[in-house]
Amino acid sequence: MAATVEGVEATGARIVARVADVRDRSALQSALDEGIDRLGRVDIVVANAGIAPMAGENAWQDVIDVNLTGTYHTVDVAMKPMIEQGDGGAIILINSVIGLVGVGSPMAGSLGYTASKHGMVGLMRAYANLLAPHSIRVNSVHPCGVRTPMIDNDFSRAWMEEMAQQGGPDLSNAMPVDMVEPEDVAAAVLWLVSDAARYVTGTALPVDAGFVNKR
Repeated sequence: MAATVEGVEATGARIVARVADVRDRSALQSALDEGIDRLGRVDIVVANAGIAPMAGENAWQDVIDVNLTGTYHTVDVAMKPMIEQGDGGAIILINSVIGLVGVGSPMAGSLGYTASKHGMVGLMRAYANLLAPHSIRVNSVHPCGVRTPMIDNDFSRAWMEEMAQQGGPDLSNAMPVDMVEPEDVAAAVLWLVSDAARYVTGTALPVDAGFVNKR
């Protein structure tokens, strides 16, 4: 986050950066309120918080609380000032290819991840209908594996190798790449929030090197 603050301020723009747990609605509300107080309005919301615990006593509940309930909190607190502003906006839910296919291992966290991501699709579509009269567009982006520390780490690589050896789900992409880059996902988000996509809403957009189509 410090690097993001530095990068934004280097352009001469202003930024309000706060740490808030998406499970804590009041903390989100406080962060949003401070941002609006200092910057004036909210036009774009990107709900990007997510976890992928594969195991652990509380893995199911943790992933549902962060990925699904946290996304609900994020949209619910942000949409109200967007509606009051009266001139539309764009909300993007960062999802996963796992929200579009029935892939998962028997582990509680893995099943919870799949359930949470499928739930987010329903949430996105419901909000797209609810907010369309206010010209607020709601879409989701569904990447395959992205080259970030969440996936590109020794534990995740070992887990995927173990799943493959045990005859688990095929997690390979159709195109000859193992992962996409963060910039690929950012480019899709940028298009969806731009005027070029001004009539695009209720869409689940894969950025997945053909992962979903292969299934």
